[in-house]
Amino acid sequence: MQCLPSDSLLLQPAIYVTSLAAVELLRARDGGQQIIDSVDVTCGLSLGEYTALAFAGAFSFEDGLKLVKLRGEAMQDAANAAKSAMVSVIGLDSEKVQQLCDAANQEVPEAEKVQIANYLCPGNYAVSGGLKGVEVLESKAKSFKARMTVRLAVAGAFHTSFMKPAVSRLEAALATTEIRTPRIPVISNVNAQPHTDPDSIKKILACQVTSPVQWETTVQTLLTKGLKKSYELGPGKVIAGIIKRTDKGADIENIGA
Repeated sequence: MQCLPSDSLLLQPAIYVTSLAAVELLRARDGGQQIIDSVDVTCGLSLGEYTALAFAGAFSFEDGLKLVKLRGEAMQDAANAAKSAMVSVIGLDSEKVQQLCDAANQEVPEAEKVQIANYLCPGNYAVSGGLKGVEVLESKAKSFKARMTVRLAVAGAFHTSFMKPAVSRLEAALATTEIRTPRIPVISNVNAQPHTDPDSIKKILACQVTSPVQWETTVQTLLTKGLKKSYELGPGKVIAGIIKRTDKGADIENIGA
């Protein structure tokens, strides 16, 4: 079987498993268990929120895997239902990116409109929406002084209303999943706040797929509260790069599996 980069159906479970395997790599090294025990807050970008919740004991590895498998299937089906895309806009602040979205939306019908889907870090925001809307945005980006745009290799317009068909399926799966109060705070992508009530966590995870990811606010809040050392667990070094863009002096270590 060939797994394409944009195939959410296969990628989401694979990333979840790989990220939690990285936790075990950390645990196995000298002093690793002490590091894990010392962690007092966790968070994850988009799918990574499920990894963070599993790490914090909110649900078992097995239940988390079932959830992310269903999440991937539901999001893939939603993406297949309409032509949509995501693009990173580099070199603009969030206000300018919103203005760029507004300008593009003036030229496309409602079903093709775009919005900021991932508030990543200063100068890097991901926009999701209809394929035509994304194409118009790309054509206008230079006139708004964007340094560049990069089309993302994903299945569709994640974290927008294009993912609404996935919500009811997630709600049904979450309703039958045992979720416990996390042992440490897990910061939500939806509002950059920790949630401890299991029912609240279920609601947050269901609406996460249609809500913009507030990662920039999450990182800024952690830094403001005195974040001293952090670990990125999983494939790639995207999170480390984002945090370094927010605070060049940030101490973050990547552990891949």
